[in-house]
Amino acid sequence: MATEDPLELLLLCSHPTLPPPSQVALALRAVGGLTTAEIARLLLVPEPAVARRIGEAERRLAGVRCGPRIPAVLDVLHRIFDEGDQGGARPELAAEAIRLTRRLRALLPADGEVAGLLALMLLVEARRPAATAPDGGLVPPAEQDRTAWDAAAIAEGTGILRAALATAPVGPYQLRAAIAAVHDAAARAEDTDWPQILALHNHLQALSPGPLVTLGRIEAVAEVHGPRAALAQLTAAAVDPAVAEHAQLPAVRAHLLEAVGDLDAAAVEFRAAARRALSARGRRYLERRAARLAR
Repeated sequence: MATEDPLELLLLCSHPTLPPPSQVALALRAVGGLTTAEIARLLLVPEPAVARRIGEAERRLAGVRCGPRIPAVLDVLHRIFDEGDQGGARPELAAEAIRLTRRLRALLPADGEVAGLLALMLLVEARRPAATAPDGGLVPPAEQDRTAWDAAAIAEGTGILRAALATAPVGPYQLRAAIAAVHDAAARAEDTDWPQILALHNHLQALSPGPLVTLGRIEAVAEVHGPRAALAQLTAAAVDPAVAEHAQLPAVRAHLLEAVGDLDAAAVEFRAAARRALSARGRRYLERRAARLAR
């Protein structure tokens, strides 16, 4: 990769010939400036494996030039952030994703989706201080001490989002950021404007459908129309294999079953969700929920 231009580097790192793990590792090296050892620590992958990923990626990209594929760049940046946000346990990686997205926004200040992604990251990251219990366990958003949320990050993310919505076409990242902003605006969980969140999810579902979007929308349906209506929609949605196989499906079903009072079935689903959990902290939280219901 001969280019030194940060945007060109991000485009190269997002090239479709590279598998997603290589895209993330190469972006952290080429744009983030991290060493192989630092990337290995952040991704929890052995250093030789990271070196192989980067070396193979560089060989594949030799001589490649890129056209404007900003959505692919945003996808890579979002995946880096998600790697750091899983269970709230890897703040350094989430911080690196935010730093890279700030750099991209400086290069593309008029791009509404770049701004939307940065706003989303800030609004989600703002909750991190309250996401960990004293014993190191996961605290779900509804149970968090919201006075511990980072007010400055919320204000910055909301300001970025408002400016983007006023000046650029609405895209999926702006809608995700808007959903996060509504959550962050509620001083208490019971103050959350769920009808607005459901309306935003409906818009997002139409604009950018996918299994995670579907499951998020069903959670909003439960808050607005009740858990039984949400369970019916979940059953219908699970006909789609992408939804049925998604890691979050049993967790959503478990919460809905608990809400309608079917505690035995909810415990079964919490255990299934724990087996699919993407982080150790999330797994422990789900196992505790299952154990509590099984008593």
